[in-house]
Amino acid sequence: MPAAKNTRSTALSVLASAFRRSGTGPCILLLLLAGTPATAQVAGELVADDSSSVIYDAAFFAEYSPVNVNDMIDRIPGISLAMNNRGSNRGRRGLGAGENEILINGQRQTGKNNEGRNQLSRIAADQVDYIEIIRGTSEEMDIRGGGQVVNVVLLASQSMSTFTAEANMDRYQDGSMGPGAKLSLTGQRGDLNYLFHIEAEPRLENRLSQEISRDSLGNLLETRQEERFRDRTDYQTSVNLGYRFQNSLVQLNGLYGGDCAPEDRDRLISDFTGSTVSLSQEREFIDRCRDSWEIGGDYEREFRGGGTYRFLFIVNDGQWDSTRERFDVFADSEQKNLFLYNEGQDQERIVRSSYTWNPLTDQGLEVGIERAQTIRAGDIRLGVVGSGTPSPAHGDLIPVSLDNADSTVEEIRYENFLIHNWTINDKSALESSLIYEMSTITQSGDVSNERDFEFFRPKLDYRYDITPSMQFRATVERDVSQLSFSDFSVSADSDDDDQDTQAGNPEIVQEKSWNYSFNLEYRLPNSLGVINSELYYRDIEDVIDRVDVSTGPDDLRSARGNIGDAYRYGLNLDASTRLGFLGLPSALLTVGLSVQDSEVTDPFLGTERRLRWNSRWFGRASFRHDVTRWNLSYGVNYFNSDNESDARRQVDIIDIEREIREYGLSLFAEKRAFGGITFRLDVRNANDPQRCRERIRFLGATAAGIVEEVEDYCSRDGVVYALKVRHTF
Repeated sequence: MPAAKNTRSTALSVLASAFRRSGTGPCILLLLLAGTPATAQVAGELVADDSSSVIYDAAFFAEYSPVNVNDMIDRIPGISLAMNNRGSNRGRRGLGAGENEILINGQRQTGKNNEGRNQLSRIAADQVDYIEIIRGTSEEMDIRGGGQVVNVVLLASQSMSTFTAEANMDRYQDGSMGPGAKLSLTGQRGDLNYLFHIEAEPRLENRLSQEISRDSLGNLLETRQEERFRDRTDYQTSVNLGYRFQNSLVQLNGLYGGDCAPEDRDRLISDFTGSTVSLSQEREFIDRCRDSWEIGGDYEREFRGGGTYRFLFIVNDGQWDSTRERFDVFADSEQKNLFLYNEGQDQERIVRSSYTWNPLTDQGLEVGIERAQTIRAGDIRLGVVGSGTPSPAHGDLIPVSLDNADSTVEEIRYENFLIHNWTINDKSALESSLIYEMSTITQSGDVSNERDFEFFRPKLDYRYDITPSMQFRATVERDVSQLSFSDFSVSADSDDDDQDTQAGNPEIVQEKSWNYSFNLEYRLPNSLGVINSELYYRDIEDVIDRVDVSTGPDDLRSARGNIGDAYRYGLNLDASTRLGFLGLPSALLTVGLSVQDSEVTDPFLGTERRLRWNSRWFGRASFRHDVTRWNLSYGVNYFNSDNESDARRQVDIIDIEREIREYGLSLFAEKRAFGGITFRLDVRNANDPQRCRERIRFLGATAAGIVEEVEDYCSRDGVVYALKVRHTF
């Protein structure tokens, strides 16, 4: 049972015993730590009396002088394991079974774009009572999942409020500056709690790139040098309100956001196919805007007999439009040669109702139903230079007829669910769930189509506490993916100058899989660190990838569709530890390594290959050191991945692409100075990594194997310096 549902006296146990760390062995420190004595107890570290939770009292973070909840969470060893639920349903339509890893005061924050994780930087640190990592399962939690849950519990107060302000300035590689700001007001007045937030976040982009094209014999055909600049600032405002009655709770959330992001591209083309080198210039201008809003809320009532009724709803709407125009640039004039207009709207309306009770001791049941209506409407218009009658609606160019360009897709989906929690004994617990999903997907516009789907989705999540510090978790789940509505109709392709659009596929069906996952986690004594290993296997049906939708040999096309069965398996290793044994008790090192493999039959070549964009390994590491006597913090984040020939590779009907990336590096330094003001400098892309793409184009179909051209494209976004100034009033 989560601590948020109980009093502090029943949720916490005595402080763990203090030990003194000794010994060496940094080469294998993360394995040796499990069998060596721990460092001295740190103030504020607490554990739940049933060992199902690890709790960090506010005193644990006091020496770091945090500004908001994110600052507190960054100091918790192994927190990335709890907040990196690899099997989560983030991005899915509807609310689902609640596989979201953030609770605030034991409550799920009802929202898709305004959920709990987004609020962590908006809640002031001085309002936090404790932060709890829930390792067990319970019918009283508003969320489900095979991972862990972070519960942020705020201080109980009749009246309190905190105002947090942040100003920031980003500098990009061309010298341009992007200002931004965030303002948050959080507080409580009696039984009412509130959070108001407004922000402007700069997301400029300045990219330099070069593409070199050669024929099958290696002869130079063409080079392209391009500079891209996108001027973008995201604006967002949100409000979260909650009111607690004697036996019930009401929460309301609202969000509005949007941006306009005009983009300029200047391109210099050198043609080497003639007797002399021919130079030409192109310019592109992309004008795009979007705006969105969301309203969500929930009502929870606890009955005298112990049952709980919950009702949740979300309504959201997002609209966007984009106009791309390309020009041939001459000495004293320009001539438009491409017009591509794309507009659309996404809407979602969700209601979810459930009832939870305890039919037997140590057992809980939740039964409920969810209804979700999702609508996407989209339209694309393409104009080019050629013979015919120009159209003002196509940029005064010649209209190109596109199949399935005007489309509206609507899904009505029901989820009937039953969830059973069983505390088998003081060491083990089992959560089982069964979801019966029914949906109808209707497409109208240029294509008319209606299809019905039904799926059973069972899941078992078993947890066994081998010791209070070591836990084994096993999950078996039947998963059904949700279709991307953008796959149903023609979509814009901005990554290929020779192919401006991608075809749609109204007959695509959901990807299904049986997922098996086994976790072993060991928490080192006294919050010294966490070691976790996960072994998983996925047996996949109706894999979604590129399929042939050509109308004939002279009109080769592909679209996203189903290519058959596949499997995928892998191992994730994660470790996080304090470095007290190196004389740095306030330093935190976190490392992770993922290795994986997969196999599927390619629909174009008929050969066995790995799943699309599926590299063999991915590594990550972060280091953070808090020099508390100087109120100074600094750190580094690093990641890297496999760049072998079959890594991040995709095969299409007329080409084969492969991505090659350099390692990524980011740095930060933070200083709490006069008057409690915090200054932070972030250096993103610190090593100015290069991202490359190799594209092999074929004469006719890829299966024929006749190479026409090999394109080597590389780009750099440059180092970005971001200065932030924060203060809490």
